[in-house]
Amino acid sequence: MIQRNLDTVIRKLLKQYPAVAILGPRQVGKTTLAKQIATGKKDNTIYLDLEKAADRSLLHDAHSYLEHYKNKCVVLDEVQLMPDLFSVLRPLIDEHRKAGRFILLGSASPALVKGVSETLAGRISYKELSPIGITELPEKITMRKHWLRGGFPDSLLARTDAMSSQWLSDFIRSYVERDMELLFGISISNSTLQKLWTMIAHTSGNVWNAETYARSIGVTAPTILRYLDYMEGSFMIRRLQPWFTNTKKRLVKSPKVYVRDTGILHQLLHIHSYDSLLSNPIVGASWEGYVVEQIAQQLSPDLQLYYYRTHDGAECDLVIVKGITPISCIEIKHSNSPAISKGFNVCIDDLKTKRNFVITPASETSPVGKTITVCSATQFINNHLSTIK
Repeated sequence: MIQRNLDTVIRKLLKQYPAVAILGPRQVGKTTLAKQIATGKKDNTIYLDLEKAADRSLLHDAHSYLEHYKNKCVVLDEVQLMPDLFSVLRPLIDEHRKAGRFILLGSASPALVKGVSETLAGRISYKELSPIGITELPEKITMRKHWLRGGFPDSLLARTDAMSSQWLSDFIRSYVERDMELLFGISISNSTLQKLWTMIAHTSGNVWNAETYARSIGVTAPTILRYLDYMEGSFMIRRLQPWFTNTKKRLVKSPKVYVRDTGILHQLLHIHSYDSLLSNPIVGASWEGYVVEQIAQQLSPDLQLYYYRTHDGAECDLVIVKGITPISCIEIKHSNSPAISKGFNVCIDDLKTKRNFVITPASETSPVGKTITVCSATQFINNHLSTIK
């Protein structure tokens, strides 16, 4: 079993908060993690899977049922399927305020589940469980396999690339045919969602233009933006916002959109082996998305990620910002012998950042000039990211 970084974090939070929510995409390992945490107090834990009608029926009178187990830890899986539970939990917690009473598992952002986001304010801590990250890989899993297959456990740990591909195919089909309606109670035609997801895969890492997607799919731009909200809310895509500064330069002000898991990205693009990935024109964009996601998973909560691009063509893939101050510019290159572009230097001059990086798959760490370091993704995440403050 892979040890997840969030395990220790959740255990600490359960000693502080009455309720802890573990959020993340379906099949990412939330249930496994919750059961692993509950193992030490097996006789003191109740587990309910709200996808099961039998378990939902137990909560017909949710207040009475949950009050009966006020001295136990109750795990509620797929809690977004019963959003009314959040208003029930509030008085239960206030009547018997005790740390670690509830572990809530959800596959949708609370912001998109009506009435949830503010109901338990001050009583709950939300944490996201992402697909397995680069710092969680077991020794037998290489970074190239992780990049190809993504971080969903059943894909990453499959015995063969073909078995990984089959799992990813089934996951995508389930998401298109079932999950969006199940998670958010909205109906999107399978063909529309499949087209949208495939288009996003082909343009992953590009600047978002809703009108272009809307014309191609045959819906309105507001409709496309609403669909994008749902895909982001189910942890499938990431919107990377542009950084705006007080400058006279004309800046690109639309977000960049990435398929968060590269295994899903590659499956949507019919890339089933490392060799075919390397020969595909998407390889650079795929590597960029992979690094962005790994950094996002490890980023300190007081830092934020943006990108920066001027209309004159100067661009850096990531800007790490603290408060209102850019502190690091990052360029992501698939070449292990990268050239430092003029545009990257312009970005550094514009943003006045003192520690800047070019991240590659396997370069030896080396300084370039006074403010730029070239290094591998592993070196950056393990050794440099934590020092950016």
